[in-house]
Amino acid sequence: MNSYLIAGAVILLIVILLATNKKLVETLKNVYKIEELRKRIIFTVGLLLIYRLGCFVVLPGVNPAFFAAEGGALAGQSQNALLGLLDVFSGGAFANVAIFALGVMPYITASIIIQLLGMMVPAVQKLQKEGESGRRKMNQWTRLLTIGVLCIQAPAYVMNLVPDAAISPVFGGTGLFYAYATVILIAGTMFTMWLGEKITDKGIGNGISMIIMIGIVARLPEALIQEVTVRIGAGGGGLILFVVEIMLLFLVFMATIAVVQAVRRIPVQYAKRIIGNKQYGGVRQYIPLKMNAANVMPIIFAQALMFIPALFWPSFQDIRGIGYNITLAVLVMLFTYFYTAIIINPQMMADDMKRNGGFIPGVKPGKSTVNFIDGVMTRITLPGSLFLALVAIMPGIAMSVLGIGQQFAYFYGGTSLLIMVGVILDTLRQIESHLLNRHYDGLMKTGRIQGR
Repeated sequence: MNSYLIAGAVILLIVILLATNKKLVETLKNVYKIEELRKRIIFTVGLLLIYRLGCFVVLPGVNPAFFAAEGGALAGQSQNALLGLLDVFSGGAFANVAIFALGVMPYITASIIIQLLGMMVPAVQKLQKEGESGRRKMNQWTRLLTIGVLCIQAPAYVMNLVPDAAISPVFGGTGLFYAYATVILIAGTMFTMWLGEKITDKGIGNGISMIIMIGIVARLPEALIQEVTVRIGAGGGGLILFVVEIMLLFLVFMATIAVVQAVRRIPVQYAKRIIGNKQYGGVRQYIPLKMNAANVMPIIFAQALMFIPALFWPSFQDIRGIGYNITLAVLVMLFTYFYTAIIINPQMMADDMKRNGGFIPGVKPGKSTVNFIDGVMTRITLPGSLFLALVAIMPGIAMSVLGIGQQFAYFYGGTSLLIMVGVILDTLRQIESHLLNRHYDGLMKTGRIQGR
């Protein structure tokens, strides 16, 4: 009970601090005044609530009390490093045996496969360059591939339940449970994808990313309560240590935001052109090269591959293990360079500049420009890859060095941290755009979110 009171007091203190911030109150008033933005936010919140409700709707035929009890069928598995991460992404639906248990991860898997095909298959590369029509066709392929991935993951998830779960005899035998549970899981993921697409079209932010972030944030209150309970217990270190943990978490968030928004601007000068009585060009612009151009994808790739050694060596199921963390860090660095090479094409950038009469001051057009851009990208990717590797292993460091609980440690790094930071920044960027278009002040004192 004391832990709940402390957590409630902390939340109340945060609410009071926010309410007394005049700048924030004024910004919220301005957001409410913009009808379109207000409707988009309400629409987004409504669909996210539907998703969260679905995370607690248990599959028919499964005894929810069995899974709620300590030692339930998935209780031990959710403590596994990789399966625990899936549970975090689904907002607890994985361990709850809910209809949204698989979340949007099959869609993420299908998207990764399509992106890899875009690098290796010329027909897919051509489709990617066809504009809106090509994008629609790629999205359709991704949906179809998602169903294929679900046809593998859903039966595997159900088979994992049957040996331990208390199946109701009302729905017949095990074979019937396999059939309808698999169909429900597939339908649950497809419905979740539909919610994400609707949020993107009529709401605020990227729908799929918002759903993943809400699933992650939904675990924060429980993780906080567990951490407070441990700290105020015997030998837990007390609330002072908990405050230190919160301060460290704040510093980690600030460092992540700084690196995510860090860019190296390459100046580009465009030649003057006179067409009729008007002059075009003659201005200097910049190519923003992000230090973390690959964003969260290297960590997702690396953690997907970590399932393979985990099948053969139990030590790779523990995120505190030395072998696990070294392997994960190396894979993240390799995939950072790999994915950056996919999305950043110096040759294409140099050709576009030459076609539009642009050049980098002091660098000859053509091959020299390609080499210059490639060299800059290689240099700034190194610190970016090192940072991503550090972020990837931060949960393990937080557990081993600081003694932080596993649920709370996920917020110190890894995919969870980068997704939260990226989605929050993207959503704030869209809200600020609406404010500035209506001639209101932006979210920051300078009138814009810095570093974009």
